[in-house]
Amino acid sequence: MSVDTLIDDVLRREGGYVDHPVDRGGPTNYGITQATLSNWLGRPASIYDVTTMSEETARAIYRLNYFVKPGYDAIADAPLQALMFDFAVNSGPAAATKALQVALQKMGLYPDTADGVIGPQTRQALRGVANWPELYFRVKCERYELYLRFIGRDPSQAVFATGWANRMDEFQGGA
Repeated sequence: MSVDTLIDDVLRREGGYVDHPVDRGGPTNYGITQATLSNWLGRPASIYDVTTMSEETARAIYRLNYFVKPGYDAIADAPLQALMFDFAVNSGPAAATKALQVALQKMGLYPDTADGVIGPQTRQALRGVANWPELYFRVKCERYELYLRFIGRDPSQAVFATGWANRMDEFQGGA
């Protein structure tokens, strides 16, 4: 699956401009938060900047910050790569990568502390995966657990639980 297809899927899931009162990400457009756009622009982004951001800008941000920089090209399994990309968009690349590392630990492939960075040890662990469906479902479980921790720490986030579950229902790969 190409990164462009992954981005198409994320754009479909994220939709357009949203400013939900309890969303800790604040105003978003195409799933890109005001803070992410500020980092991209190298200056504070206004709400106007968020509302008028082009799809092309969103695509460029997704490609660089949520696929290339996190190192998801190192994932040889297409379903897992798609899950990781979406996970990074929804919860941040560091959280997604930590979940991957924890899943690899549980499979006995990653001996280090989960640091949220795909470096040489994570790449080596990925090269050692013999059972991609197992890793896929372990990462998916870690993602569900992260959502439950979000809600446990801040019950106002429960308003997003159905949407998160529906989003996760799209990920049936790993077989």
